[in-house]
Amino acid sequence: MARKAAGRPPEETLSLWKREQALLKTLVVDRDTEAWQRDPAFSGLQRVGGVDVSFVKGDSVSACASLVVLSYPELEVMYEDCRMVSLTAPYVSGFLAFREVPFLVDAVQQLREKEPRLMPQVLFVDGNGVLHHRGFGVACHLGVVTDLPCIGVAKKLLQVDGLENNALHKEKIRLLKAGGDSFPLMGGSGTVLGMALKSHDHSTKPLYVSVGHKMSLEAAVRLTHGCCKFRIPEPVRQADIRSRDYIRRTLGVQGAPALRPERSKKAQRPKACPQGASEEPAGSPSLRAFSAKDGNEPHQKKWPKLQQRIWGREKEALWEDLVTKCNSIHQGGAGHPPQ
Repeated sequence: MARKAAGRPPEETLSLWKREQALLKTLVVDRDTEAWQRDPAFSGLQRVGGVDVSFVKGDSVSACASLVVLSYPELEVMYEDCRMVSLTAPYVSGFLAFREVPFLVDAVQQLREKEPRLMPQVLFVDGNGVLHHRGFGVACHLGVVTDLPCIGVAKKLLQVDGLENNALHKEKIRLLKAGGDSFPLMGGSGTVLGMALKSHDHSTKPLYVSVGHKMSLEAAVRLTHGCCKFRIPEPVRQADIRSRDYIRRTLGVQGAPALRPERSKKAQRPKACPQGASEEPAGSPSLRAFSAKDGNEPHQKKWPKLQQRIWGREKEALWEDLVTKCNSIHQGGAGHPPQ
């Protein structure tokens, strides 16, 4: 039977959390504090980190907390730490940090003690920073507690302070033409809370970048773009991939993770790839290989849309869906099943 985290905490607990957020918020630094941040080419930046918490399917208590450190600008993994954890706090919108940050702080502390020379100079966080209901999201929380520069990178717009995912917002997204293009997210208060960033030329959905700690928004946006081989910044993408793989290896197939129940839109893989790059889900056959093997050139244009549909599904449905779609597209063909 799947374990579930406790329900909504009592109002007294939420009040305490709000007070803690308000106190820590006074410690947030939203300007560049390191010389490399002010350098146009980020000279002096050698290590970038990413964190992630992945859940086990059907179990909102058991999870894998991961920390990875990549070289910069090569973006090759230098260090990884994945560990199974038991979450004690339930998910409450606006208070994600109280559910996940303690385990990420532990991972950072372990790295400080074991391999201080590999400490990241900046951390990418899958979540928001000052773009938050109370101006203090998970990226701010982690940054202040660890005293590391942090960048919040979210895949969906948090609609706060008058920000809306409306027709005007979608039109601004449509006008983003090339990787690195962005526009400010100005709330009703007149404050710029973050930036919507087209992370690479072939991405159709923006990332929402906000300041976490000890870094300006301008530098955070530039570095996020510089760390994107695909839609998602490589430090966060690698932390996600490795945490999910750790769950699979630790718990077996039945323990393979699904999307987080409380953050159900969590991207498992980027939906669009730069030209010449391949980004299939781990363990899946190459969709390009099917077209090449069957010599069915006219149908190759259909694969990208099929990829997007498949990548949005949970693991259990992936293989069956792939075989069905292959049979349908290769009308009358063999519809080779995955090997």
